[in-house]
Amino acid sequence: MSSLQAMLVSTASRVGTGNIIGVSTAICLGGPGSVFWMWLMCIIGASSAFIESTLAQVFKQRDHTGHAYGGPAYYIEEGLNNKKLAILFCLFLIMTYAVGFNMLCSFNLQSTFVEYPFYNPTTTPIIIGAILAILTGYCLLGGGKRIIKITSTVVPFMGLAYVAIALIVILFNIQHIPAMFALIFKDAFDFTSIFGGVAGSCMVYGIKRGLFSNEAGVGSAPNASASANVTHPAKQGLVQTLSVYIDTLLLCTATALMCLSTGIPISPVVSGAPYVQNAIATVFGSIGPIFITVAMVLFAFTTLIGNLYYVDNALIFLNGKTKPSERFMKMFHALCAFVVFIGATISMDAAWAMADITMGGMTLINLPVCVLLGKIAIDCLKDYEAQRKLGKEPVFKAASIGLNEEEFDFWK
Repeated sequence: MSSLQAMLVSTASRVGTGNIIGVSTAICLGGPGSVFWMWLMCIIGASSAFIESTLAQVFKQRDHTGHAYGGPAYYIEEGLNNKKLAILFCLFLIMTYAVGFNMLCSFNLQSTFVEYPFYNPTTTPIIIGAILAILTGYCLLGGGKRIIKITSTVVPFMGLAYVAIALIVILFNIQHIPAMFALIFKDAFDFTSIFGGVAGSCMVYGIKRGLFSNEAGVGSAPNASASANVTHPAKQGLVQTLSVYIDTLLLCTATALMCLSTGIPISPVVSGAPYVQNAIATVFGSIGPIFITVAMVLFAFTTLIGNLYYVDNALIFLNGKTKPSERFMKMFHALCAFVVFIGATISMDAAWAMADITMGGMTLINLPVCVLLGKIAIDCLKDYEAQRKLGKEPVFKAASIGLNEEEFDFWK
């Protein structure tokens, strides 16, 4: 893949239902101050995104066709010489992206139909889940090439359209902007509220939903980053940093400001899609909720496909770094489609709990590894900057930062 395609695949996973439903849930359950903690997580997360994606590039491997592949499992195995931990990470990744995140994504999509008169809590989730499962399964039959083509085409358009609509709503309510920012910062530093109920505070919801949205440090994006064809690992690390900013500072902030500026009452009752739909309806009327539904369909679909791209990479690692048989993959993808169907029919609490638990397992493995191997990524950045200062197009060689070239498939 090109560097841009790798970023778009990872952005397809980052830019998803978390930008709409995740932000809405954080505000409705944690308060407006959760937006500040999302911003803070973005700044910290961008750094971890650079480290993990640069490491994925350094330790990437070459397949029999000459193409690159890799990810956290590979830099855990090669960098720390710990294959058991790498296997454990892969198992958590599969549980997160094939089960936890995809179930939540499916639930969030069907929840956008709650506002419509035809919605029946008994039958509508089943119908929507079935349609989404069939579409996901069909796309998966096309393999990785189709995944890249779909995500690289749809993601930019859906992101720009959503931001444009959000900006229109914000401009209509621009007189409320100063009071809105005051509310965000006041609530973010209401320490009595924070320490009085930590689990349900704006800080905790902001951190959880911010991490869910941008996935920085979780260990997902490096699976796509390793496939990128670049001349220097730091290039891809910097590109993935941009992806985190696009997700949180642009898309999540667009949702938060759009909702808060309208003054729609914040309540757990409207948590999720209804809060966003009510906000956009103040300017666009009945068309607003329809737009959110369409955006959610696009966001959800690209999220599902981007997630399963990562899962394929984990399966290859567990199978001795060779692609599982076509029969196994078809059976596995059929199971993934069934999980998507189940996700549409479960409760909101169950969907979020499953996603938080599995994502937490990945993060608790990947972040300490990034700390232990972080010096390699930082040395790569220094080498990149040094070459740029000399007016050169940065080209990386492992030996330039003291690594043994014989231990790498690339960078010799």
